[in-house]
Amino acid sequence: MKAPTFKVNNGQEVPCIGFGTFGSDHASAEEVMESVRIAIKNGFTHIDCASCYGNEKEIGLVLKEAMDGKITGNKIKREDLWITGKLWNDKHSKADVIPSLKQSLADLQLGYLDLYLVHWPFPNFHPPKCDVSTRSDKAKPFIIDDFMTCWTEMEKAFTQGLVKNIGVSNVTIAKLDAILPKCTIKPSFIEMELHPTFQQPKLRAYAQSNNMAIIGFCPLGSPNRPDRDKVDGDAVDMENPILVEIAKKHGVHPAVICLKWAHANNIIPIPFSTKERNIISNLSAVCEDELTKKEIERLTAVDQNCRLVKGPVFLWKSAKDWHDLWDEDGTITI
Repeated sequence: MKAPTFKVNNGQEVPCIGFGTFGSDHASAEEVMESVRIAIKNGFTHIDCASCYGNEKEIGLVLKEAMDGKITGNKIKREDLWITGKLWNDKHSKADVIPSLKQSLADLQLGYLDLYLVHWPFPNFHPPKCDVSTRSDKAKPFIIDDFMTCWTEMEKAFTQGLVKNIGVSNVTIAKLDAILPKCTIKPSFIEMELHPTFQQPKLRAYAQSNNMAIIGFCPLGSPNRPDRDKVDGDAVDMENPILVEIAKKHGVHPAVICLKWAHANNIIPIPFSTKERNIISNLSAVCEDELTKKEIERLTAVDQNCRLVKGPVFLWKSAKDWHDLWDEDGTITI
């Protein structure tokens, strides 16, 4: 089985589903490595990585195996893989962006990335597996001049051929309004939280109007997200009555409908699983048995504007709470 592709605005083809690798809070680097191996064996060619996940060296071993023909029995050409990487928050300075990228390339055993994203728009570091109260003394809000220093280095990475595309993640319309006019090379991709109970229609429409392809993380509603991001009242996508009803009609698990919803809305979902049956099911979700137009319309009503990855560990001293990260009133919070 092989995922269909989307043609993005620069003419490149990207597989319409990716395999996420954020397992650092509940899966070891070795478990993620084995999961990537299983994913590639079963037809995934789009792998979404990040330096802060702490598993790029292990994933690199698997990618080499794949290109050496040790996973599927046939050598997978580099150009037939789509590998995304992300710049972590403590590497935004002019001196750090390209060296951090080159470290990721070394760890992944690659000569280039298909996509490199600024992981978060804040240069705010937090240690792995920290709790909700963790704060960096150096944390600060989004500052456009600081961000553009980082972005200029991202543009250099593109012009040097180290990456085929550059993009942003976890940004808002207000931040994009500040960023885009200052770019020499505008982001061609945006990664954001997206699932049926958090559909972000305004941000998606904004991204599409600015020629950015959309990647959706937490496409299943992230039941295994870190405890620091969980609060009472969070929506549970796979228990939503409308979603469950549609899943029964199709004879599938509700998770499959979440992925079909993403695919129907031109979103590239990046689910993660350590179980082979789920990995196969996730890929097949976008390859067969499409939702009907009526089902897609019904799923629009599932949206509860329920953000699950709230990001409280990125807050700066003067911030009130996690809402300040997301510019909910349409202005950048400082």
